[in-house]
Formats: sequence, structure tokens, C-alpha cells
Amino acid sequence: MCGIAGLLGKSSTLSEKVLVDCGTQLAHRGPDAFGTWMDRGAGIGFVHRRLSILDLSDAGKQPMHSTSGRYTTVFNGEIYNFNELRSELGDRIVYRGGSDTEVLLAAVERWGVVEAVKKFSGMFAIALWDNSQQQLHLIRDRMGEKPLYYGYSNGNFVFASELRPFRKISDFSLTIDRGALSDYMKYSYIPAPRSIYHEVRKLPPGTILSISTNTFPTVADPVPYWDARDIASSGCQSPFQGSENEAIERLDEMLSKVVRRQMISDVPLGAFLSNGIDSSAIVAMMQKHSTRPIKTFTIGFDDNANDELVPADAVARHLGTDHIVHLVT
Repeated sequence: MCGIAGLLGKSSTLSEKVLVDCGTQLAHRGPDAFGTWMDRGAGIGFVHRRLSILDLSDAGKQPMHSTSGRYTTVFNGEIYNFNELRSELGDRIVYRGGSDTEVLLAAVERWGVVEAVKKFSGMFAIALWDNSQQQLHLIRDRMGEKPLYYGYSNGNFVFASELRPFRKISDFSLTIDRGALSDYMKYSYIPAPRSIYHEVRKLPPGTILSISTNTFPTVADPVPYWDARDIASSGCQSPFQGSENEAIERLDEMLSKVVRRQMISDVPLGAFLSNGIDSSAIVAMMQKHSTRPIKTFTIGFDDNANDELVPADAVARHLGTDHIVHLVT
């Protein structure tokens, strides 16, 4: 988990202090590093709070610039297939370190924004500044795992991982959206693309929002690069043709590949473990690909009817994990 934020608009609003103030609001999302960048002439500024997972050195710090200097990015999340993309990009690219952020930038330079994003497998919220085209791109992963909010008010376009940074922009008006409040009372959450504020929206999953300084302050609607309905329709039209045993083997192969790829990290990883099929299967795959006992965690409660401690402990003992239990009273 990292935190990103940024501002495009009035040069009178943009300052190092504003960026630092926004970053301070996201400190809990990234305790390991803090970085800012701005181009006052273009009226653009980025801030990043880092939780280090890949490449703990300074070579992994953000905001990060592409090799040519055309692109600058702040990025929250992880691109799980970055090693495969790095191989596909070839040996002619010189990387400063081993982060997926560098691969992200190299991919965009090679294939362009849309085609590169279509190749990314992961969870991500990306802000990308194209200095050549004077264009800002906001990108959210296919299923919306990583949050990204954006809004326009009084000549300023602002984006952030959370709502807190919006309150630090003095020229940005925030008024309660009573329709969103009604949704919250009805559903216990606010459905996208609304937020609690009229001026702020959630970027829908699987979309790219592009803002050009040539047409600013006009902000176009987000454009989908992936659609779950299209994927489901395609699957229905071309169903798996093998036997039940072949389907089981194929599913095992796919799960194993995905879990192994998501275990690439320069820091220790763990997993929450309940008595469910999903977490048990993932933990089993993790232990299969680990040379030492992985850390698993289970939360217990006083309410025995909803307590998962006993079955989770049985799974942990069966798999040989380093199991940790915490009781919430």
C-alpha cells in the first residue's frame, strides 16, 4: 500500500508546501519514503508516500522519470508480471534498479499508454505525466483494488488515493453530495463513481482518464481499457473443452502461477487465514513455493459462532505455517 496525490491547474496554487501537506495526509499509506515533483510551467505536481515492497534502494523511489525524460509517474500497487514484461522489452534498456515502476515506464515508452496498460497484470492506481504531449493520465486496475479519486474545482484538477488531500488544496471547494449521503444510508457504502463530495469522483476500475493542458479545464470521461462483461461473454462463447480432471489441473496450474508471481518481494510476506476454501488454497500454494514456513494470521472473536480460530489452526498445522493468532475482544 502506497499513497499518491497530485495537482494540475493554477500555478499560483501549486507549491512544494501544498504537495508536502497532501503527502502528510497519506503518511499512513507509506511510511518508508516520501517524494515530490513539480513542473510549475506546466502547472503539474506529484507526491508519493512509499511502502517499499520491490527494490528497497533509492532506485525504487518515486516520483520516477522514464529514461528519455518524457514520462513521470507516481504509482500505488504492484505489477505482478513485471519480470515477464522486462524480458519482452529486451536487453537494450538500461535499468537503474529492479522495481516494477521502471518497467512500467519502459513499457509505456515502448508501446504507448493504452497498449502497455493492457499488458499489466496487477493491482494499481497510476498517475502518468506525458511531458511531450502535456497530458496527464490516471489509470486504475481492472477490478479496482487500488483506490483513486479525482475532481475539478476553481481551476484545479486534483487526484489522490484518499479524500484527505483534497482538503489541503485551499482553492478546492468541497460540498457534501446529498445523493451520495442517501446512497450511504441505503447501501452502507457510496457506489462509484460518486464520493461524499460533489466535486470528487472515484475513477472506475479498468479505465483511463486523460487530461490535456490544451483542452483544460475541460475533463473528458474515463475510457475503459478492459471490461468484465466482455471477458465473461468471451468465456461463454469459448468454454473450456477438456475433461473435469483436465480442468482441475488447469486451475491448479493457473493458481500456482499467480500465487508464485505475487510472492515476488524484497520484504517478508504473510497471509490472512480463515477456514475458507479461498484463503486455505492460497496459503497452500504459498507454502508450496516457499522454502521456509510462511507467516499466517487469524483474527479471533469472543463470539464462538463466528470464530475461525480452530479450523484455521488445523489448516496451519496441516500446511506447517508459522501461525499467529490475535483475539479481538
